[in-house]
Amino acid sequence: MAGRVSLNGTTASLGDKAVPGRDVIEVDGIELCVEPELVYFALNKPAGVVSTVTDPQGRPTVLDALGEEAVAGRRLFPVGRLDMDSTGLILLTNDGFLANRLMHPRFGVPREYVVEVEPPPRREDLARLRKGVVLEDGDTGPARVSETGRSGGRALVDMVIHAGRKRQIRRSFEHLGFRVVTLNRVRIGNLGLGSLRPGTHRQLEATEVRELYKQTGLGE
Repeated sequence: MAGRVSLNGTTASLGDKAVPGRDVIEVDGIELCVEPELVYFALNKPAGVVSTVTDPQGRPTVLDALGEEAVAGRRLFPVGRLDMDSTGLILLTNDGFLANRLMHPRFGVPREYVVEVEPPPRREDLARLRKGVVLEDGDTGPARVSETGRSGGRALVDMVIHAGRKRQIRRSFEHLGFRVVTLNRVRIGNLGLGSLRPGTHRQLEATEVRELYKQTGLGE
């Protein structure tokens, strides 16, 4: 870690001390949270909720969904985003270091989605999604894609991506001529949505946090 840690913009030395709320600690240029307690929540975001901490239009946010008791004056923020119409797993934390590593494409943390589309895709459509689709802002890159079922002119597609562009999955299907009916994120790294009901949340166990750190190349 030599030379990688700075305190208030200056390279830190062994024995340096920081005062919470006043001093700024950075590792590799990423600011660390110096709040007394780091907390991690998994939320099953329902549709109609925006993935921001505030909204100028007055729409409900993920902090509203989390509730006052969980927020309790902490500076929590979502790790990545789901658009308002999408549902599923979203992490909220005050651990900026882990959040940045989970979101950075360099670490390739997988995110799994279940997507309902119409009409059902053909094998060649799935092959194009696996290879990557070229959108106006670049190539989406390879993905793991499989159809898991179909009914009534629609299909369920399981999709795992590692580096997400803004609204990448919706835009990829639309680019190929499909309409996304529902989009639900079910996994981030090794952390699954499990039985968490829409609109509810839970605090992560220490073992789950360690696993997320491992996903970004840190920890034992």
